Amino acid sequence: MRRTEPEGHGPVRYGPSALPDDGLPVLPEVAAALAGAAQQTRRRPIGGGTELLDAACGYWQRRGLPTTPGRVAAAPGAPALLLALTAALGGDVLVPRPCAAWWAPYARLLGSPAFHVATPAECGGVPDPYALLETVRRVRAEGGDPRLLVLSVADDPTATVAPPEVLHETVEAATAEGLHLVSDETWRDTVHAPHGTVLLSPAEMLPDRVTVVTDLAGAFLPAGWPAAIARFPAGATGEALHARVLDILTALDARIAEPVAAAAAYVLGEPGPVTARRTASVSLHASMARAVHAVVVAAGALARPPQSGRHLYADLGPLRPALDAHAVGDAQELEDFLTARLGLPVPGGHRFGDDLGELRVRLSTTELLGRTDEERAECLLSTTPLELPHPQRALLSLSSVLDDLRDDAQRWEPPR
Repeated sequence: MRRTEPEGHGPVRYGPSALPDDGLPVLPEVAAALAGAAQQTRRRPIGGGTELLDAACGYWQRRGLPTTPGRVAAAPGAPALLLALTAALGGDVLVPRPCAAWWAPYARLLGSPAFHVATPAECGGVPDPYALLETVRRVRAEGGDPRLLVLSVADDPTATVAPPEVLHETVEAATAEGLHLVSDETWRDTVHAPHGTVLLSPAEMLPDRVTVVTDLAGAFLPAGWPAAIARFPAGATGEALHARVLDILTALDARIAEPVAAAAAYVLGEPGPVTARRTASVSLHASMARAVHAVVVAAGALARPPQSGRHLYADLGPLRPALDAHAVGDAQELEDFLTARLGLPVPGGHRFGDDLGELRVRLSTTELLGRTDEERAECLLSTTPLELPHPQRALLSLSSVLDDLRDDAQRWEPPR
């Protein structure tokens, strides 16, 4: 009998942080915006003050999603918004497999099942349309009430970007089944090749049934400064949902701290220092992600090429014979094994809704940039960050562990 069960290592208390931090020092201008509001003692309204809501509207306007302040709500992090949306919409929740570690727990917290739907071969984050239709019909046949589909075009954990044609088919399937969509677009501003990658929001395809959620820890603020924004659909349905979400946030007293709200409004305005830092940070993490992908693939493991974010999702299934020799037979045991060998947190795929028996992990690029703020800042400023000692050591350590497993697996392959 396996010593690990997913229920004993659930994602609520024991799982990875909701969002991988970028690990970089806070931009001085952002710190100044926060410090400038530190003396303010008044409490802003639930859902955000005028300055923050106007900045959010401008942010979405620049991305082709016209928005008015009456269709926006802000909260201390995307988890609070998703909890409120799930409670407001009611019914059962559908999520892709795998998905962000923090999505499904909110449905379970509210007593609603979260049904995982397989993703297509091209990408993660978006359910396969045929699997979605089949899952909805099966759930209804068993007496369930699916109402909400959560997806992400730029995905955590797979680091992929859904092609527009795949997204369009999924949106059509969701529309046919009357589902409301929550599009988690936290990572849309971390696309590694923005001029070579087409990223569309479901809200562009289905304006009246999509709520967009963006956590600013994705590309703008440190993870320790929780702030997120939601854009609701136009029309009566969107207005009613917006009002209900504000009611729930009020009951939770889920308001952004005033200094963080000031910093959030500043970064959403996207002044020059913010866009320059974001560009440099994305470039750094993209370089590291490509290097990690090369190491993983060279060792005989599987991974889609990373296209966004600060992470990579690797399948070590081809190395199972070697892992068996180390008593590693499931994702929890793989998590324990790699975390101990690398000295870094390496969450297993079961944290993201994958089957416990699958040997998958999420590798964070942040953890490879260095141990101290000074080392990570040096990476940001360098034109050749992968040649610095700390990233080199981290990549060599990862390569050594995976190459040893590859060599062992090849030795134990049966003769042909």
